[in-house]
Amino acid sequence: MPEFALRIAVAINPQASFGRRAHVGPRIVDELRAAGHDVYPLEEQNIELLRLSVEKRVSDGIDVLVVVGGDGMVSLGANIAAGTDLPLAIVACGTGNDLARGLGIPTNDIEESVLHLLEGFERPPRVIDAVQVRHGEVTTWFAGALSAGFDAVVNERANRMTRPSGKSRYIFAMLRELITFRPINYRLNVDGIDRTQRAMLISVANNVSIGGGMKIAPGAQIDDGMLDLFIVKPLSRLAFLRVFPHVFSGTHTQHPAVELTRCRSVRIEADGVVAYADGERLGALPVQVDIVPRALRIYA
Repeated sequence: MPEFALRIAVAINPQASFGRRAHVGPRIVDELRAAGHDVYPLEEQNIELLRLSVEKRVSDGIDVLVVVGGDGMVSLGANIAAGTDLPLAIVACGTGNDLARGLGIPTNDIEESVLHLLEGFERPPRVIDAVQVRHGEVTTWFAGALSAGFDAVVNERANRMTRPSGKSRYIFAMLRELITFRPINYRLNVDGIDRTQRAMLISVANNVSIGGGMKIAPGAQIDDGMLDLFIVKPLSRLAFLRVFPHVFSGTHTQHPAVELTRCRSVRIEADGVVAYADGERLGALPVQVDIVPRALRIYA
């Protein structure tokens, strides 16, 4: 039994991995209760209702928020816990699991996830950076990466697909979108300096990967107080297809069309372009992106 019982809210996405991992949430609840903690399972029909349930439970008082699912659930948790003293814990059983992978949290292994979670509560949470995005009148947090360009278009298509699963879903979506995609004219402000850039895509990363293991920013560190600005300049379809496989090993950064720089603040503008953050749709550009050092406490 733990020396001190924690009040733990467990937010569960029953549709993680399209419902194939629906058993994970109840298993986590049972294991935490067996360990002597006070557990409040939260499960709703959709993500917005779940967000409201989590917010109410947090206002009533908890010690830890556990999210069970993929990067969408991480986004929910980060938007509630970032900028507060509430620690977040992740049980990764979604499709992408990019933030969990970047933090060394087990992915899609229930036994390892249980062990990691219980052992994690025995030591202080890790403190990492989070990122604020202002879009219109709304402010959103993310912990992993923001995409605005070809990768966001691919994300939109991949989110509508039910098969195949895992990273292959993003590859199929990419091949479909590449047929008609054209480079975008961006207007940027990077750490106070204006520039224009024609590019295939622009991402702003706090974590290493997106899309289930695509290492867009292989040198990114999640607690260094910096953002990694990733730009892919115009490429032919054939050249893009040649460089794309290298993103899974992180060696794409050697290509002359790839620009990767570090900054603390980015404003991105372009016409007709939608932004995604941690796999969740934010809406049309412009967006203002700012790193907030040590804003998120997480068991990892």
